Amino acid sequence: MQSMRKMVWKKVKATSQNQSGAALIIALIMMIALTLIGIASTLTSTFEIKLSGNKRGSTDAFYIADAGLQSVRAITANFLFPNNFTPVSSGNLPVDLQNDAIDSRFTTPGFSLPPGINFTEAPQVTIYHITRAGGEGTQGGWTTNTYIANSIGRDQTEIGLIKPTCQVRAKWIDRSQSEMDN
Repeated sequence: MQSMRKMVWKKVKATSQNQSGAALIIALIMMIALTLIGIASTLTSTFEIKLSGNKRGSTDAFYIADAGLQSVRAITANFLFPNNFTPVSSGNLPVDLQNDAIDSRFTTPGFSLPPGINFTEAPQVTIYHITRAGGEGTQGGWTTNTYIANSIGRDQTEIGLIKPTCQVRAKWIDRSQSEMDN
């Protein structure tokens, strides 16, 4: 019986001596797995930071374009003086406006901003004008002046080589009765 115990003990001792490198291999595999998880999370967070920066820039550009429309609309002088508008041919219009009966445009309208508010890069606003007298969309004796304002805003931050842009359009209609109907 005692010799059998010695044999079992020798086998256990021999087996444990042969497995001394297994713990090192398992530890190395675990370190590699944890390193890969760390690299993947770093890449994911870097991508998310860039994505949120692009979203912020696009949102900023939209608000700048919209502020351009609202501030131009607030100044009635932009619409009252026909001398502000210059004749334009359909070939000089944006492609999606070439089918409209635009007769003139105003490329340098005034802005009305609240005190303390400044644009680092002002939006580019162009006002297009359409006049319709009687006929389509109007009743006899009415003249309709339609204004299409196009505003392009850019991200206002100084970082980044490529700044997001946004284009916003609005249409305003002014109907007035002609003098012969008064």
